[in-house]
Amino acid sequence: MPKFLNLWGTHQFWVGFFNALGVGKIVFSSDTSEEQYRAYGKGRITMDSCFPVKALAGHMGELLYKDINLLFVPMIYSLPSFLRGHVMDTLSCTRVMMAVENIKAGFLKEGDEFAKSGIKLAVPFVPFAEPHILPKHLWEGLFPAMPDLTLEETKRAVEEGFKALEEFEKRIRQKSLEIIKWCVKNHKPALLVLARPYHMDPGIGHDIDAEFQPYGFPVLWYNYLPLEDWLLNWLFERDLRAGLIKSPLDISDVWTSSYSSNTNEIVWGAKFASKLPWITGVIRLSSYECGMDQPTFTPVQKIVESSGTLFFKFGELDETKPAGSVKIRVETIVYYLEKYSEEIIERKLKRLGSIPKELLD
Repeated sequence: MPKFLNLWGTHQFWVGFFNALGVGKIVFSSDTSEEQYRAYGKGRITMDSCFPVKALAGHMGELLYKDINLLFVPMIYSLPSFLRGHVMDTLSCTRVMMAVENIKAGFLKEGDEFAKSGIKLAVPFVPFAEPHILPKHLWEGLFPAMPDLTLEETKRAVEEGFKALEEFEKRIRQKSLEIIKWCVKNHKPALLVLARPYHMDPGIGHDIDAEFQPYGFPVLWYNYLPLEDWLLNWLFERDLRAGLIKSPLDISDVWTSSYSSNTNEIVWGAKFASKLPWITGVIRLSSYECGMDQPTFTPVQKIVESSGTLFFKFGELDETKPAGSVKIRVETIVYYLEKYSEEIIERKLKRLGSIPKELLD
């Protein structure tokens, strides 16, 4: 087994997966930064790409200088999603998926830099949404670098990976529910971030979500909103009775092309935000010229604002962080939140009726 390893992907799954395989140590690259890209990634991109793809070049380049012997960079075709079964599919962005091959070419064009560093590269195809075939693809992708690995070992490791991911998500969703209960108890507003998972990286997301916390506004992410039946049934009761949706996780009333995992979840998060009284503002983050995000801008804004919830957008994020501009925008958003949040909470509460006792515990 390799002693040192890096991973890029759905972190909790991969940590559980490789721990189950007996890997001694997992090495992560540092957070995304402009310095990282300039030092390790510049010149590695073989074509113009989106910001997250360019960022991946910096991460891979940095890890060539770490004490590792296997660089693991999965091509994630589909994602595990809480909307699975309520949407058509949960595919990932194809541009990000194929970024690995794009950037790998940049490290091979003037000689094999992986071989020079004594590092084996594993780039398996990963269909998370099809767990019955996932072990086969992972085993085939890892076998050249880990010839002692068996398919049975891989199957068991995949099971442990999903357990780790499920436990992590359960903890984080519970924390989100605790934050909402705090807002209810203290009659305080919260913000919801609608973005892609990579925007949680402080470099790619420019740490914008953290800018609001010193002002006393809790920040939730759509990826980890609570999914308790009693809460969702309360929020979506009107739509369910009217026959607009089949379940609280149904988005067919507002989004028919439900193939992309993150797009589906962003749309659903917008619906959740428009219903929950204590989410009085939504922050939308998007990377420069993101083709997957473009069609959703107007629908998501309309969904959020349909209930009077405030909507703000930081679009075209790239490797340049305009700190002064971000600060001014944050202060402006805080002004509107402080001015209108109480009114928004009261208006949304009137539509929903009495608060569930579970939120008052």
